[in-house]
Amino acid sequence: MATEELAGKVALITGSSRGLGRHYALYLAQAGADVIIHDINAGAASQFGEAPSGQAVVEEIQSLGRRAAFFTADLTDAAQVERFVQQGLETFGQIDILVNNAGGDIGASTPRPDPNDALDISAEDIRSVVERNLLTTMFTCKYVGAHMRTRGTGKIVNVGSAAGHVAVNTGIIYAAAKAAVSQYTRSLAEELRPHAINVNCLSPAPTYTGRFLATRDVHDETGLSKLQRIAQPEDMAKIVLFLASSQSDILTGDTIVCWYR
Repeated sequence: MATEELAGKVALITGSSRGLGRHYALYLAQAGADVIIHDINAGAASQFGEAPSGQAVVEEIQSLGRRAAFFTADLTDAAQVERFVQQGLETFGQIDILVNNAGGDIGASTPRPDPNDALDISAEDIRSVVERNLLTTMFTCKYVGAHMRTRGTGKIVNVGSAAGHVAVNTGIIYAAAKAAVSQYTRSLAEELRPHAINVNCLSPAPTYTGRFLATRDVHDETGLSKLQRIAQPEDMAKIVLFLASSQSDILTGDTIVCWYR
């Protein structure tokens, strides 16, 4: 990527040592941003073979000539989120872009809840899915948003899911949590509008990542158009770049839904 659209900016991307978060981090770094890499622990990146470690992603970004650092935190714990954000600020001095990518349809002790409906799902899995997708977003927005409000500038990109905009019969709790992320985005955008902070949401379509391939059956897509196929990470990363850049300066409170058929 030839652009320096984000030169001088610092981006914090949650869940960015692997999966879509890693692609977002690399894409924003290619556009000029320094990047704060995060995951729940140092070994999470290697779970599905997507990267050796969070530090390895840092080195990828540094090879592009950008600054980067890796921090761990359980984002369902508000105290850990506050400490993590403070670590990022102490290291980089500012946070201009927040991408709330961490989440997923993940059970309390399994890769996905099983069963994964509304009634037979375990109470522990309900809590796990809601905390991972909704509370993590709220806690990170709380602490990064307060910093942005003080500075009077910033871009927040929350990550929902296309599943949050249609009726589903599997992953119901996940879909409900992601729908809540869109509503939270609309309301937070209004709170931060007077402070010139843009808050938007991307609801991705199903997208190829290591976790996706490990937890789902992929059907033959021969003969399907690009709008019928499972998305590639770069497809979503381009939208994140748009929402993080000056191209979206007049856009706030919106959700971009990438429909999948």
